[in-house]
Amino acid sequence: MNTTAAAWDVDRRRYDAIIVGAGWAGSLVAERLGAKGWQVLVLEAGNGGDETWEGHLDSVRTFHSAVAKVPNSPHRRNTAAPSPDVLDLAPVRAPEPGGPEFTAGGYLVQRGPLPYGTDYLRSLGGSGMHWLGATPRMHKEDFSTRTAYEYGRDWPIGARELQPYYAEAEREIGVAGDADEQRRLGVVTDPDYTYPMHGIPQSHIDRHCQSRLGGHEIRDEVGGQSYTINVTGLPQARNGTPNPDYDGGAGYRPKGAVGLPDYGERCVGNASCVPICPVQARSTPVRIQAGFSGSVTVATRSVVTRVLRGRGDYVRGVEFRGYGDPATPVSRSYTAEADVVVLAAHAIENARLLLFSELADRSGQVGRNLMDHPTMVAWGLTAESDGNIGPFRGPGHTSGWEEFRFGSARRRRAPFRIEIGNWGWVWANGAPMSNVATALGVGGDGAGEVRGKGVFGPELRRFLGSTIGRQLQLQCAVEQAAAPENRVTIDPRKHRDAMGNPRPVIHYDLDEHTRRGIYAAYLVADEIFQGLGGKNRTDFRPVDGLPPLGHFVHSPGGPRGGEVHLAYHGAGHGAGTHIMGADPATSVVDSYQRTHGHPNLYAVGCGSMPSIGTSNPTVTMAALALRSAERIHQDLAELHGAVLPRPRKQNTEVSA
Repeated sequence: MNTTAAAWDVDRRRYDAIIVGAGWAGSLVAERLGAKGWQVLVLEAGNGGDETWEGHLDSVRTFHSAVAKVPNSPHRRNTAAPSPDVLDLAPVRAPEPGGPEFTAGGYLVQRGPLPYGTDYLRSLGGSGMHWLGATPRMHKEDFSTRTAYEYGRDWPIGARELQPYYAEAEREIGVAGDADEQRRLGVVTDPDYTYPMHGIPQSHIDRHCQSRLGGHEIRDEVGGQSYTINVTGLPQARNGTPNPDYDGGAGYRPKGAVGLPDYGERCVGNASCVPICPVQARSTPVRIQAGFSGSVTVATRSVVTRVLRGRGDYVRGVEFRGYGDPATPVSRSYTAEADVVVLAAHAIENARLLLFSELADRSGQVGRNLMDHPTMVAWGLTAESDGNIGPFRGPGHTSGWEEFRFGSARRRRAPFRIEIGNWGWVWANGAPMSNVATALGVGGDGAGEVRGKGVFGPELRRFLGSTIGRQLQLQCAVEQAAAPENRVTIDPRKHRDAMGNPRPVIHYDLDEHTRRGIYAAYLVADEIFQGLGGKNRTDFRPVDGLPPLGHFVHSPGGPRGGEVHLAYHGAGHGAGTHIMGADPATSVVDSYQRTHGHPNLYAVGCGSMPSIGTSNPTVTMAALALRSAERIHQDLAELHGAVLPRPRKQNTEVSA
């Protein structure tokens, strides 16, 4: 087990490595370095608590009592180390022509024409405490979009180099999936590979969609191609049935959930994966932290304010502020030194620290190329004759249509994944509560079935029973390419948080390639609802002058002409800001996530990714972190004159 400490316990001490942030990336690097015997200090800005069973139950109760069940709702407000929240954004009624259609409060300062709707969590475990648990790998195409499709940026490494680290990350995180399905997609290339656990079973909605549309042809009008679609399962980081064939027949034993037996609980379909799984079936970074060696020290409530310069191009440590009460910003300043400093706070937080420390920005790219997966949510009702299709059960999504992720259509529009939602219209318009409001005549949910005075008694029950059970939501996650105009900056003179640290200032927009991808997904979703014999209720037009968040008007041109109202949600997949590349003149870190110009300063996480494809980025981030941990270990060994053992033989995969 690791050593936990308060800020004052580690003040002015020296370590082999300091890691800023205790999310997935920081926890994996710390675990690997600690296992090698290096003295590691992990500084976490947020609170601890969820690493204990009592703390976890407190978070569950906090979530239950929250009015808005948003990603950060299980975690109490932290004034000393604030986190951005999806509730910080609100639409503007009848906005000025050409002006922003939203207002933003909270932690992030939003200055762009469109809202950056992605949140994150500053807490022990980071955003890994509220993620969905989706772990699809990136496709080899995603690493070279500039070369292959003339947009975005290429990686300095490819899918082949990451294959063994993907496999290692899936073991560490604990992934359930069907390797044969993923081989057909081309993202798993080892013919003998199996996931640690068998895939999570498809939902009733998944099976319904496959039975109606399996083998059906869908025309992508924008991409100029037709696709034969079939429902494909999603690899997920949640406890399922261990695969006895894993690891050459050795099998797999999931890392234990806090306070539970080593096996933990299997997924039982609580339908609150975002933000919290009551039985801890969904994996979180605290499972990695439970395996920290005694050479790893974790200090929570320790907000790093800047990285300290050392001799020449080297850094020598960090300055940080420790606080006692999360409700107040009262704090003291401390320092700690190390041979290697690793920033693993979040794409936005890493950029903020580098900018305030005035480090690693010879290229002018620190903070630039901010990305997300802008997600177009489409919603509709399946045919009444199909009856109840089973929404509001199980994980948020268990399957989807993957065909639109790949191929030459990427030259004409951004690729997208279509996630088949299991939670009805909850993301689209707050169902099922919005359905009740519609039925009573006091609101609207897009069902279009009840207007005016509303209905009551048996008619109310009939209406709710006939509509809620037929809700189908499609989440279309669209790739956003790296664009230097989308960026994080700081303005310490104007924008500081309660503790006095500069707040991130965000400028965000969608380029035409991304907008065409959203429009393509919008048209494809309509074809899918038609193919299911249902009713498409998707409508992004302003209501009484109030636009939806993320609203924009798209002019498709071509035979359709005219204008169409579209909108997107943030996916929680913040990336870019310290982008990876071989050329120090155009990038911030190298392929090992080591900053150009500072040999002992690393910035790890999704901020290093030059592109994000259409895959939820966590497993790619984890693979990169494990690769960086190997390099950091070599750096430390060389510095200390240690004799390294011969590298172990790995089960590498070959490129398809």
